[in-house]
Amino acid sequence: MTVMPPAEIRDALLRPTRRWFFQQCGVGMGALALGDLLRRTGGAEPVAGEASNPLAVRAPHFAPKARRVIFLFMAGAPSHLELFDNKPQLKKFDGTLPPPELIKGYRAAFINPNSRFLGPKFAFARHGQCGAEVSELLPHTASIVDEIAIVRGMHTDAFNHAPGQILMNTGSMIFGRPSMGAWVTYGLGSESEDLPGFIVFSTGKKGPSGGNSNWGSGFLPTVYQGVQFRSVGDPVLYLSNPRGVDEVVQKETLEALRTLNRHKLAQVGDPEIATRVNSFEMAFRMQRVAPEVMDISREPEHIRALYGAEPGKASFANTCLLARRLLERGVRFVQIFHEAWDQHGNLVHDLKVNCRETDQACAALVKDLKQRGMLEDTLVIWGGEFGRTPMVQGGGNDGRDHHPNAFTMWLAGGGIRPGITLGATDDFGFGVVEDAVHVNDLHATLLHLLGFDHLRLTYRFQGRDFRLTDVGGKVVQRLLA
Repeated sequence: MTVMPPAEIRDALLRPTRRWFFQQCGVGMGALALGDLLRRTGGAEPVAGEASNPLAVRAPHFAPKARRVIFLFMAGAPSHLELFDNKPQLKKFDGTLPPPELIKGYRAAFINPNSRFLGPKFAFARHGQCGAEVSELLPHTASIVDEIAIVRGMHTDAFNHAPGQILMNTGSMIFGRPSMGAWVTYGLGSESEDLPGFIVFSTGKKGPSGGNSNWGSGFLPTVYQGVQFRSVGDPVLYLSNPRGVDEVVQKETLEALRTLNRHKLAQVGDPEIATRVNSFEMAFRMQRVAPEVMDISREPEHIRALYGAEPGKASFANTCLLARRLLERGVRFVQIFHEAWDQHGNLVHDLKVNCRETDQACAALVKDLKQRGMLEDTLVIWGGEFGRTPMVQGGGNDGRDHHPNAFTMWLAGGGIRPGITLGATDDFGFGVVEDAVHVNDLHATLLHLLGFDHLRLTYRFQGRDFRLTDVGGKVVQRLLA
């Protein structure tokens, strides 16, 4: 064995190695990376709070019409033919085969495209000064038609639930993209210091088919993802302290964690450490604020009656009222998923149930926001991932299949032109024939109302700039007030 002289040992120890380089130089490189990751490539600048706070309020590209969003997501795909798109011709040709030219090249999820037509199951009537046609199933929505814009020309690329919901909520059918709520909080930050900027509720029979990806942050830092709240009890599990942990112990523990995390953040610059620090501190503040926010018994009785909300009961109505309360406290984006609208069968019965559970609260939310002066800068969106076929599913006459070619959504407030019906479908509600609006167009319009050029609100990931509208999208000018 060769023994090195002391001088050579000293020189070898002092010589920089690859391991030394990555360990020591990573500090500065990580800090640069963190600064780049937290930088808005769309040009938005922080207007409040520390620049290092990823949820600091930021100014958009131009003056916005809307400051916040509520998305009432009717997961499972409501039938436009029973709710908003009256088709007397479909009723006339009930039980007959569709014309070959109508279904040429058509691909359905489950049925044979040659299935027979199924006429609408419910009556329609005109309402309001605008004269919009609305189904008898939606008497409360009918009372607000002069406040909303009904978009009958929606269409999408997906015909199954998970990809359809992911496309509607992230702009792409590919899992792993940021949700629209994440993009909005990434672009604008949050006005609430004590609550998450993006909050999600899930009601109905089950959660959405697309799962948590519907409100995920994708490749954005996870501080922007939606936080799922419960409408009864603690809004987030384990929010309350366990026995034996008082406020003093908790503060000392959090202070120690904060010190360690910030030291590590300064070392490696990982934005997920900033997310961790933010989540710990947010949870501590939520323990003080959340119980009051979530207690709808504090609302006047006439407001609870307006929504049909009942304290202590999990319901869609309760979450709509909670959405308004959260927005009042600075939350940027609230999304309510009501998964119950997939009527392959039991169409008549289930639609009655769905509308009974949601119609009153949706209308009440718009009325309540307006009377408080909040509707003008709050964008409300109602709709699902696609529509339902004009053809029947199964051997009976009580079900419809998934249909991407045409469906209906409505929007209100936040710079939306009220009292209009935009777009039209053919005589059978099969395809859009006037003012078609793709899902990416809806997203471009949403961002425009919030003050963003959708082409400029981007995030660089894996060598390319991504955006909510993917490679499409145009602002629907006729929807703007």
